[in-house]
Amino acid sequence: MAAKWIEQKKRYRKYKARIKELPENYRSSIEALERYLLIFGPGQGDSVVVMLEDLAGLFEESAADQLPLREIVGDDPVEFTETFLQNYPEGQWIKRERDRLITTIDRAAGDRS
Repeated sequence: MAAKWIEQKKRYRKYKARIKELPENYRSSIEALERYLLIFGPGQGDSVVVMLEDLAGLFEESAADQLPLREIVGDDPVEFTETFLQNYPEGQWIKRERDRLITTIDRAAGDRS
């Protein structure tokens, strides 16, 4: 368990080092996205690290291609982030709550036993 946590911490530090190398507007944007993702994203360490590494990769590739920021996140950063989050459903509290709501209503309606 401790080894797994230490490995996650190393990967998170590498992620932080990667985003430090991004241009300022990309870096400030990814930091804002990270904050949102850490609140609404998966609650499990492995899933969080993978999600952030993927986000860093997207921004690194976009910076290398000199894509304008709006071509990455679009006009609605919340919509972009919610769409991005759909790739990481494991461990999301909101997914668990949605599943619980659906199951409860299905049972109450007699759709499930």
